[in-house]
Amino acid sequence: TVVSPVCHHWKLHDQRRGGGSALGATPRGRRAAGQRAPGQRAAAGSMAGGWQAGGVARLLVVHHTTSPVLQEMLEAVLGGARTDEIEGVEVVTRPALAATVPDLLAADAVLLGTPANIGYMSGALKHFFDTVYYPCLTDKVGLAYGLYVHGNNDTSGAVRAVETIAGGMSWTRTREPVAVVGAPGPADREALWDLGAVTAYAASLTST
Repeated sequence: TVVSPVCHHWKLHDQRRGGGSALGATPRGRRAAGQRAPGQRAAAGSMAGGWQAGGVARLLVVHHTTSPVLQEMLEAVLGGARTDEIEGVEVVTRPALAATVPDLLAADAVLLGTPANIGYMSGALKHFFDTVYYPCLTDKVGLAYGLYVHGNNDTSGAVRAVETIAGGMSWTRTREPVAVVGAPGPADREALWDLGAVTAYAASLTST
């Protein structure tokens, strides 16, 4: 299931801003003078023109980053998640092997990143699911999630495996997974930025 209100919001805003990526911005920056760098956030309510949540929501990014390509993908996702145009969202990153049940219970949305390993998700991300599945099964029903996957040949098995488990936990997908084969191109980086932004916005909806 896709979070249609979120996607609809981005579509309308995209039209108002003249196209391009979500929020009318390019991935990985092009910040105007005086804007903060990625990861440097203002207090909720301090940025005019952004979407302000009623409280601080939390986006949990659980990733297994094992290569320069996956690091590039993670940075693109975080660039979207930390855009100044979405306020009141704390972005927390955890390597998949370090993410815990309390991390997930405290999250208002989760963004997952994994390589495709022999037609499946990484063992590290599977370990995360094994850790949180039953402790969080009833407490995180409807949790918004996003997914990005990198593979050298094929990513379909990894995407299917993650979506099967997420479906079993009754999570709600924010938009189509971003699956990249080989080196990411400009369109891939833009899609990753959008994925981060949309999932952060989904997290903010819980505090409105």
